[in-house]
Amino acid sequence: MAKAKVKRASTVIDMTAMCDVAFLLLTFFVLTATARQPETLEVDTPASTVKEKLVGDNIGMITVGDGGKIFFGLKTPAVRRETLKNMSAKYSVNFSEEEYEKFAASEDFGVPIRNLRQLLSLPKEQQKVDVQPGIPVDSTENVSNELYHWVQQARLATVKINRDREAEDKNFVNPGPMQVAIKADAEEKYAVMNLIIESLRNQKQNKFSFITGLRAE
Repeated sequence: MAKAKVKRASTVIDMTAMCDVAFLLLTFFVLTATARQPETLEVDTPASTVKEKLVGDNIGMITVGDGGKIFFGLKTPAVRRETLKNMSAKYSVNFSEEEYEKFAASEDFGVPIRNLRQLLSLPKEQQKVDVQPGIPVDSTENVSNELYHWVQQARLATVKINRDREAEDKNFVNPGPMQVAIKADAEEKYAVMNLIIESLRNQKQNKFSFITGLRAE
């Protein structure tokens, strides 16, 4: 006896709900993402074959270019604010609450601390590299070597902020001491780079990274 053939019905899956969820997630990520701020001092880094990447926000970035100008930047706004408080006390330069907020919102700068208030008073679009002469640096540990003290106070501020976050949030994983990275133009002079490295070594910061571009094969 012949078997009766069962008519096969086509399977239809309604994807409307899936599309709604996908667009909701996309909208959420677009609205909550933080736009990357353009670099004030753009440099042409030397090439290398190392593919190791710096991860996390626990980084102090020293940028060198435009004929030896030195800029310094920190990833975390709370650390920037705490660092400026430390430098304000050290150099006896007072800042208003508004200036602290502006400094916390700016990723990098390149002026002596005595000129920092003047820089913060400018609109963001006018804080260009041509109005910033660079952070003073020399081979000493005196107040004249401002880069030395910016890095030192940033390291102390990083420890304090991480400890505070650890006390407030039990799930927070302390990333440890601040990492220091140097991003220099490939044509930069040795003398400036040597002063920066000596400033780091004088405060026992013997481990730091150089930012480079990936060399083409």
